[in-house]
Amino acid sequence: MSDVNYKQIIADGLWNNNAGLVQLLGLCPLLAVTNNAVNGLGLGLATLVTLLISNGSVSFSRHWVSREIRIPFYVMVIAANVTVVDLLMNAYLHNLHNVLGIFIPLIVTNCAIIARAEAFASKNEIIPSIVDGFMMGLGFLVLLVVLGGMREVIGSGTLFANASVMFGDAAQGLTMQVFDKDYPGFLLAILPPGAFLGLGLIIALKNIIDDRLETKRIAKRQQEKAAAEAASKVIGGVPASE
Repeated sequence: MSDVNYKQIIADGLWNNNAGLVQLLGLCPLLAVTNNAVNGLGLGLATLVTLLISNGSVSFSRHWVSREIRIPFYVMVIAANVTVVDLLMNAYLHNLHNVLGIFIPLIVTNCAIIARAEAFASKNEIIPSIVDGFMMGLGFLVLLVVLGGMREVIGSGTLFANASVMFGDAAQGLTMQVFDKDYPGFLLAILPPGAFLGLGLIIALKNIIDDRLETKRIAKRQQEKAAAEAASKVIGGVPASE
């Protein structure tokens, strides 16, 4: 427990190893339902809860499950969790459940969830595994909302236009009219090709940011190295010729 780097877990989940941006896992639901921000938020929350519970369950039972049956066991755990999430959404978020449709049960086949169970939860204690599941789910949720919001704004000129399907009629006031009501819309943005283009732009932006951060880190290391060498020469004393 003491050697767990929670900062690294958080950074990996949100940025460095984001399931959608870096691992490119879970792309089917990511691209299919993100034609608006609310759909992305709903599916993102369902995925986050599934990751959270599945990672905790796998970590808790890792000492009792043999390696030969671990993958079927992971699938059974994830399927049970998804079934619970699906039933709860159908009961309390029925309209959103109807909109997301088959993509809620398909969380079972999301490679990101099985990958975290195998790569992290099966090798670590329960608390770090829960934190890993939460941060990986949160990173995926943020990507879904950002992509959905971007497509909705460009495609329809609004943001959170369908908030009522998730939060009830009281949330109708959350709708933001980003462009004028006369905005004709951009159909490509809310069609499937728009999802590929939007995700590609987000990945490109992440790569640009990573490159600039790496350049700054290299420059900083070089400056520190030069400063350390200069200090060592001063402290080291007189040259050999003297």
